[in-house]
Amino acid sequence: MRRTPHLSTSLTALLALTGCALAACTLTACAWGGDQDAKDVQPPTAPRGVTVQAGSATTTHVMWNKATDDTGVTGYDVYRGATRVERVPGGKHMVDVVGLKPSTAYTFTVRARDAEGNAGPASKKLTVTTPAAATADRKPPSRPGSPRGAVEGSRAVTLSWGASKDDKGVASYEIYQGTSKIHSVAGSERETLVTGLRPGTAYRFRVKALDAADNASPASSAVRLTTAAGRDDGRGTAPADFRARTREADGAYYIDLAWTPPHTGGAVAEYQIHLDGKNATSLVFGGTAPRKKATHSFYVGRQPGDTHRVKLRAKLPDGTWGGYSTARTVTTG
Repeated sequence: MRRTPHLSTSLTALLALTGCALAACTLTACAWGGDQDAKDVQPPTAPRGVTVQAGSATTTHVMWNKATDDTGVTGYDVYRGATRVERVPGGKHMVDVVGLKPSTAYTFTVRARDAEGNAGPASKKLTVTTPAAATADRKPPSRPGSPRGAVEGSRAVTLSWGASKDDKGVASYEIYQGTSKIHSVAGSERETLVTGLRPGTAYRFRVKALDAADNASPASSAVRLTTAAGRDDGRGTAPADFRARTREADGAYYIDLAWTPPHTGGAVAEYQIHLDGKNATSLVFGGTAPRKKATHSFYVGRQPGDTHRVKLRAKLPDGTWGGYSTARTVTTG
């Protein structure tokens, strides 16, 4: 007769202990190797480079740069004051806000969201005033003059166009890449810089004019441009004719800077000064920023014989930083 083998006392005890351990894990929801269901609690960063341009008496065009997140940004919320007015997907970095009142000041901010719904901090606040309404205006502006363009390296182009005419005045110009609106500038401008392009890529741009009553002109003819291949240092967006020299005053030394602002389609109000390998300070022009020749002076110490290397870059209309100017080396005293 075959006899059924019996488990040893020690094996029986081991299985009993294992069963208890499994039961304990079930009751406490433990997981070997860490919690596999841990949620993302890290919010995205605040969007930078926010710009706001009034498109008409009742619309504004809001743009921003991509925010970052450890798991990826899935959307952006645009706020007018404390009220959320637009929600867009994470791959989109601009939106038109409509339904505004003429001759009214509005403040906008942008916040990024991730897949878990974590909302990042608000961007810098920007205020814009919509133009006055045009009474019973149904006539659109004329077609803008044929645009011209110049390639500014591998990632940017400069566009210019002829003025559009309107019986009530042009409120803004809209820039289209193919059929997609990518930028908006004030009606007083005839030139703009488009950044964020891809190297070695052919693009087609058109321009439309918009009046205060939201009447849009026919699109201009197209200008075709191909960005340079490879990567560059953004020299086409850098300040030109950059000069630096030292000066002594009352026992202290200063560096005097002079440069020509880059052509961006508007005045450049903010620059970043890079001194001796690091960002030293930001320069923001109050009032009307210079458009043809800019100058600035800053203190560097009281020691003669100190050598410094300095350069600067401009903040472009779309909120990104342009390329650095040529670096200059100066010695105090």
